[in-house]
Amino acid sequence: MNRVLLTARSMIRRSLLLQTLTRNITISSSSSSSSAIVRPPSETILLEHSRYYFLSNRYFSSSSSSSSVADQKKESKEENKSSVISNDAKVAKAAVSSYWGVSRPSLTKEDGTEWPWNCFMPWETYRADLSIDLNKHHVPKTFLDKFAYRTVKILRIPTDIFFQRRYGCRAMMLETVAAVPGMVGGMLLHLRSLRRFQQSGGWIKALLEEAENERMHLMTMVELVKPKWYERALVLTVQGVFFNAFFVLYVLSPKLAHRIVGYLEEEAIHSYTEYLKDIESGAIENVPAPAIAIDYWRLPKDATLKDVVIVIRADEAHHRDVNHFASDIHFQGKELREAPAPLGYH
Repeated sequence: MNRVLLTARSMIRRSLLLQTLTRNITISSSSSSSSAIVRPPSETILLEHSRYYFLSNRYFSSSSSSSSVADQKKESKEENKSSVISNDAKVAKAAVSSYWGVSRPSLTKEDGTEWPWNCFMPWETYRADLSIDLNKHHVPKTFLDKFAYRTVKILRIPTDIFFQRRYGCRAMMLETVAAVPGMVGGMLLHLRSLRRFQQSGGWIKALLEEAENERMHLMTMVELVKPKWYERALVLTVQGVFFNAFFVLYVLSPKLAHRIVGYLEEEAIHSYTEYLKDIESGAIENVPAPAIAIDYWRLPKDATLKDVVIVIRADEAHHRDVNHFASDIHFQGKELREAPAPLGYH
């Protein structure tokens, strides 16, 4: 910019000097000397200098004003662009949420604050039934019962070796497995209901409730435990194998499948009981409960990890009873739809 200004000044100075020389020559060679006005050299130089400064200041002021105007135009253009983008974003957001008429109404909690979750709704929350008997055990009598019981005991061996007393990581892996049976059973009953044009007796909803409840156990544990990469890899492997194996098993023998799940839930109760012992002894820190657990189980604001483990253990006891009940129905030669399902048990 400075170079441009210096070049402009030198050009203006040269042009003014040339004009002065030509004007002096013209005046001196004029025949009508009486009418011509000859200025002294000093006055001529002062006049030309003043003219030069006037022109140069005018040039610089015009160039600076033009540059400032250009900057203002650029800034205003950028502001207009950002305002258009923000307006477009607002319009797009409004269109996504309301164009098809399926926008969710604003939901609030019991204390009037805004509901922060979109993974579950207020009417899907509940208070756990802590009065359930945790010591109930289905004694295996038939061959299938004994097979199911021993299978679960064998499956527990690698889990104990890998996780030992890291009950947070153990619970995380168990919940990824425990959420599979309800989904598989509910899906297969749903397809059977569609094929046979038959009601399910509420069992589709009951099993899907179980799967959703187990998934919420997992979401809570993920907030409490930060799994390492090899634990995530193990979860993916175990879930992939277990899903396919349980799918085939449920197609071949639903009564065996439900019995295995019943015994798995008994082992889950035992694991959570050991988890509580470590919390009470101080081996595991009794940290504050995650917000998702407080809202899902309607726990008090000052709830802790101990409270969360207690309600999860109660849920597992309900799952134990429901799956043993479903297996008993099949052992009696009946279908699940012939017995009302225990809905809303979680």
